[in-house]
Amino acid sequence: MLGSPRGDGTMTALLVDDEQLAREELGYLLRSFPEVEILGEAEDGPGALEQIEALEPDIVFLDVQMPGLNGLEVVREILARNGKLPHIIFATAFDRYAVEAFEVNAADYLLKPVEMDRLGRSIERARELMRSPEHESERMARLLSAIREQATPPTKVLVRVGGRMILVDAADLIFATVRDGGVCIVATEFEGHSNYKTLDELQSTLGDRLFWRPHRSYIVNIDRIKEVVPWFRSSYQLRMSDHDRTGIPVSRAQTKKLRELFRL
Repeated sequence: MLGSPRGDGTMTALLVDDEQLAREELGYLLRSFPEVEILGEAEDGPGALEQIEALEPDIVFLDVQMPGLNGLEVVREILARNGKLPHIIFATAFDRYAVEAFEVNAADYLLKPVEMDRLGRSIERARELMRSPEHESERMARLLSAIREQATPPTKVLVRVGGRMILVDAADLIFATVRDGGVCIVATEFEGHSNYKTLDELQSTLGDRLFWRPHRSYIVNIDRIKEVVPWFRSSYQLRMSDHDRTGIPVSRAQTKKLRELFRL
């Protein structure tokens, strides 16, 4: 039965993360917990949906930030299909607002990098929650609603330019990338460095309505894409609207999203 430990106390698990190293590290840690049996892995959202349906794991360790279909969208899709959810343990680099939403709505999460003690508490919590009369789908529906309410994108982004700290309208941000050990933001009138330490942090704040991660090294403003350029081996580059007409690669994993955006 989906979402219930076996009679011998063993809980089956599926690992979902777009980074192979992250899956390997989590699998290594889980080997210290004989009560957890790993049934399989998935590297993206569509693969997660397929594996959850086929394997019916008790627990899914689900990365929040994945290209194409992220972890929250995987849960949303299962709920839309009226499917029965396994117990979800999110792996997240989200900032404070999302972590608070997880806590308030009794959803479990692991902050990366995953620590052994915290993983142990998550596994025990999974066992307790699977005995709870409240269905996992109810918890997840409440979580998605809370995150939707709290995740309103900011209207301003702070950019450091020389000794100045300038507030830029989010709509004027053209793209962001990692440069000189920090997150560099290129806007319509200037460029500088953000206070965000990683692109993941910036992306979780900006949201995905207007901003897209076509490549792990870039976030782009969809409205500031000037041209889509066919590249070698059926790949593409984005030509942005900044002064240098910067070319930004589209990863293979994001090609489908590109086609959906512009009906290619």
